[in-house]
Amino acid sequence: PKREFVPRQWNAELAAEIEKQYRAELSDALNTAKYGKIESYKKIEELRAKAVEGAAEELKEEAGELFDRLKERIFRDEMLVDRIRPDRRAFDEIRNIDIEVGLLPRTHGSSLFTRGETQALVTVTLGTKEDEQRIELLDPSQTSKRFMLHYNFPPFSVGEVGFMRGPGRREIGHGALAERALTPVIPDETSFPYTLRVVSDILESNGSSSMATVCGASLALMDAGVPISAAVAGIAMGLVKEGDSYAVLTDIAGAEDHYGDMDFKVAGTRAGITALQMDIKVPNVTAALMTEALEQARKARMFILDKMDAVIEKPRPNLSPYAPRIFTMTIPVDKIREVIGPGGKMIRSIVDTTGTKIDVNDDGTINIFATDEASANRAMQMIGEIAAVAEVGKTYLGKVVRLVDFGAFVEIFPGTDGLLHISEISESRIKNVRDELKEGDQILVKVLALEGNKIKLSRKAVLREQRDKIKGGEKHPDHAEAHAHEKPHHEKGHEKAHDKAPDRRRDRRR
Repeated sequence: PKREFVPRQWNAELAAEIEKQYRAELSDALNTAKYGKIESYKKIEELRAKAVEGAAEELKEEAGELFDRLKERIFRDEMLVDRIRPDRRAFDEIRNIDIEVGLLPRTHGSSLFTRGETQALVTVTLGTKEDEQRIELLDPSQTSKRFMLHYNFPPFSVGEVGFMRGPGRREIGHGALAERALTPVIPDETSFPYTLRVVSDILESNGSSSMATVCGASLALMDAGVPISAAVAGIAMGLVKEGDSYAVLTDIAGAEDHYGDMDFKVAGTRAGITALQMDIKVPNVTAALMTEALEQARKARMFILDKMDAVIEKPRPNLSPYAPRIFTMTIPVDKIREVIGPGGKMIRSIVDTTGTKIDVNDDGTINIFATDEASANRAMQMIGEIAAVAEVGKTYLGKVVRLVDFGAFVEIFPGTDGLLHISEISESRIKNVRDELKEGDQILVKVLALEGNKIKLSRKAVLREQRDKIKGGEKHPDHAEAHAHEKPHHEKGHEKAHDKAPDRRRDRRR
């Protein structure tokens, strides 16, 4: 059977005595417009100690609890009857906001967002695909995530001393809320193939540090040059309600969060809400009341976005000079194996040679991470040579890699060679391939046909085209100039053929 709940019976006489002696002083101590947060806390503790000390020995514990109940009663009466807040702000007023960006020179992006006595230092770090967080979810298709937001709440931010161990419930929850608020504006991997890590360190807290994190993270991302689709701001709202009387509060501070009946955090852009979290302690929150609260939150969000835009309106056009540079190229899917090489030998060779990081995706997209453009271009050139595909009718500078009786195999790309048949080596008939070519010779060849994986090459077609250009050069100087430009590319192999031709004619004359 259910246990019957019996409400606690308070000592009415003691409660009346404490209220009579300390209500006026306690009301003054709660005025955070008059006293700072730390000073206010100190005065309240001193009054509580006096109330407990003045009670009989057996009533000291209850006296402390009655003092705390009086403190809450004063707060609610001021809200609902006197219509004033502890810091004397209007119900829809936001505390003073101060914003700085780029204050940490060596980070990829940074910001310092201060609202009242809440301050968040936010940094952004850009990384490669190897830096993605590996995750295990029920959805097997999602194995990693490229955008991470970590929230740190050290004890000193609220004037306390304590061990700084791993993340707790607060760090995980607030970090998840801020991450969810920013995820919709993060660019996709195709347009911005970086892994992003945002870290928010709360330096001071008096309410709504998670929403300060949202604002600071948006600013730091823009400072880092991340092309987010829109700036995101967040605001913490509160509700105090008794019967039909209520007060909707904008930008709640610590006491309003603690003694209020509902607090909800709203984050979003100018276009709409991206994240919302609610903690409700009372029933019967009507749709009309929520509509009023959300409209008040929208106006506050617009106000904060205006403040943010005044400091940095859009993402910086360039990344930090300390951020890695990513260059993207696409290769045919069937060339991925050749780029990687047996056991990763080929791609490791490119990485070691160029000093870059290379990530190959299954769809043929390759991301090259480099600290400078020269090394990235070198890596792209090496990959392009490996993954190049021969085109019919196109001329390539190739290297003779093997001679056989019926012709020669010429490598036109690293790892890709074609057959140059003996009949396609020269314009005149030759008996022995070795009379014309040697292994290691560099020659110009033209692709005649592609038959599956086989490539048919012709040197004769190139020689014929060059001869026609030379003849036409007598009437068209431009043709002669083009031939002179091409000559250095083929002189090694082509001139050897001409050097040997007179010798054969002398042999026939003999």
